Amino acid sequence: MSVAKKEYKRVTTKSLVEMKSNGEKISMLTAYDYTMAKIVDSAGIDVILVGDSASNVMAGHETTLPITLDQMIYHASSVIRAVERSLVVVDLPFGSYQSDPKEALRSSIRIMKESGGHAVKLEGGKEIKESIKRILNAGIPVMGHLGLTPQSIYKFGTYTVRAKEEEEAEKLIEDALMLERVGCFAVVLEKVPAKLAKKVAESISIPVIGIGAGGGVDGQVLVTHDMLGMTHEFNPRFLRRYLDLYADMTNAFKQYNDDVKSKDFPNQSEQY
Repeated sequence: MSVAKKEYKRVTTKSLVEMKSNGEKISMLTAYDYTMAKIVDSAGIDVILVGDSASNVMAGHETTLPITLDQMIYHASSVIRAVERSLVVVDLPFGSYQSDPKEALRSSIRIMKESGGHAVKLEGGKEIKESIKRILNAGIPVMGHLGLTPQSIYKFGTYTVRAKEEEEAEKLIEDALMLERVGCFAVVLEKVPAKLAKKVAESISIPVIGIGAGGGVDGQVLVTHDMLGMTHEFNPRFLRRYLDLYADMTNAFKQYNDDVKSKDFPNQSEQY
């Protein structure tokens, strides 16, 4: 059944809750720079995530852990300057909120003031409840993140599916209910069984946005560079590639190199 789509001049946290209520799926992609954000925003994507995945995608690190708060602010401010419609959510990086609620609030305030971001995202459940409450009490919107939380990769030891066992699944549901109760506007579920993700989405009134969490949630998020095929090393089951930019860009660069070497570029029409 088709769902009537409401046009939003500017997507807000309230817009996302309305979308869930109306049965409209939410689209979310990453961006880390002005040029990419401009294109993503122009395409009508609802939410842009300035993810700490910039640590992998932009800097070549193996994990998300090395990226700093200053670097996240740099990426987020570049994205904000490009955006006219999308809601921009910024990840709090590892080490910027785990020690205590005061640090979490200070980090969130810096992101909001220095980048102009619209909301922050934190990984974790009840263990960071007080930090989330402190941020929310300051008037800063918070998106939660449960399931596979990449900042905890060394605790997990692997990027495999989370919450397959009953105990972990029950904790995930409890954490999702807690995130809704304290006032988060949405939650990301990463790499969890589709049946569990659907149950979570049906149990809370705030949107559940999935990555590797099946189609029963309220929206989907992918890393833009992955869905454009700019990376070839990452091939999870949940990833759908819409282009093969790695091949297209490589061919373009080779053609440019050949044209320069053969003196074909620039030709007469490309000179002053």
